[in-house]
Amino acid sequence: MHTNNYRTHLAHRATKALSPAATQADHEIRGLISEVAYSEDQPWMTQLLLLPLLQQLSQQSRWQLWLTPKQKLSRQWVEASGLPLAKVMQVSQLDALFTVDAMVKALETGNYSVVIGWLSDELTDEEHYRLTNAAEKGNAIGLIMRPNRPQGTANRPRSGLKIHSSLYH
Repeated sequence: MHTNNYRTHLAHRATKALSPAATQADHEIRGLISEVAYSEDQPWMTQLLLLPLLQQLSQQSRWQLWLTPKQKLSRQWVEASGLPLAKVMQVSQLDALFTVDAMVKALETGNYSVVIGWLSDELTDEEHYRLTNAAEKGNAIGLIMRPNRPQGTANRPRSGLKIHSSLYH
């Protein structure tokens, strides 16, 4: 699908879901890719913003997949956060070059309610398109975690939710 047609499709979906006449079925997520820009020196802010979403998604029978670059999730943190340890899977030490491909494969299976991946670079249009299609196919949410960059280096915003934790300080 051409990028402009794709953006028009997403804008139409978002408008329909936000309209007062929207039905409950319109509010169901049918696949979404969102980028979360976070401050590395204030990880608690990101946790504060994302934990309610992750806790809600943990009510589903599906798994949550964390594709982390270096660090391993703490078992104590997962349990203390109210996330079911039995539904959280992690792949650590994943090379950034393979993160998008791994996310696409995981999202399209439908086995995960959310797939979280850490990337330092902006997504290309093609990568964003692939991820969005996979999320829609698997009826899942893909979260791209990215550390805040200095002002002036951000590219255009994409459709979906983009949370910048610096706005909440």
